[in-house]
Amino acid sequence: MPRFDVITFDCYGTLIDWETGIRKAFLAGAAAAGVKIPPEKVVPAYAEIEPRVEEEAYRPYREVLARTAVGVAKHFGWKLALETARFLPESLPSWAPFPDTNPALEKLSAAGCRLGILSNVDDDLLAGTRRHFSVAFAPIVTAAQVRSYKPAHAHFLEARRRIPAGARWLHAAQSYFHDVVPCKTLGIPVAWINRKGEKAGAAGAPERELRDLAGLAAWVTDESEPLTSGGP
Repeated sequence: MPRFDVITFDCYGTLIDWETGIRKAFLAGAAAAGVKIPPEKVVPAYAEIEPRVEEEAYRPYREVLARTAVGVAKHFGWKLALETARFLPESLPSWAPFPDTNPALEKLSAAGCRLGILSNVDDDLLAGTRRHFSVAFAPIVTAAQVRSYKPAHAHFLEARRRIPAGARWLHAAQSYFHDVVPCKTLGIPVAWINRKGEKAGAAGAPERELRDLAGLAAWVTDESEPLTSGGP
């Protein structure tokens, strides 16, 4: 028996390689416009601008992506119109999973874990992404459903409402800011999929820190290990 009954995942950055997807989309858009931008600086600029756009007011994630694209382009001196910036949300369904994603999900599902997704996305965009996965998910909680974006608590509170009382629930995510911090605040066990080897912030260590989803699947299905670990 696995150590958890339900495991919910952040999607983009945890299951899906969003950085590669975003970088490719921006480079293609810039090339079409005859603009050169430094590939290595696209994701840092995006990661800085997107949270600010999400904080302004709730709007569909398609709009968040487009407005963030305009902000990133401006950062590089590229005058990008909002309508032209639709290239970014249109690219999202093509973003691919990490190589370890489906094998880990299949292992967890076969072990009896119910799998879910809590994502800052629109339902129709996530529907395109779900075609990349080899397992089913329930619950699925999106920004479109709760009309807010993580790290706000609505995703987690809605998931708690949908998950049966008494179920052993773990949330797994790559983003310390968007997922680990609110889980720590709400008392939800969280596994940090720390693919980049980042340092924990003021909220403290998660219940488990792992470098990839293969490690998560191995840990969840191996009851010989304790719940809390001091590192990856």
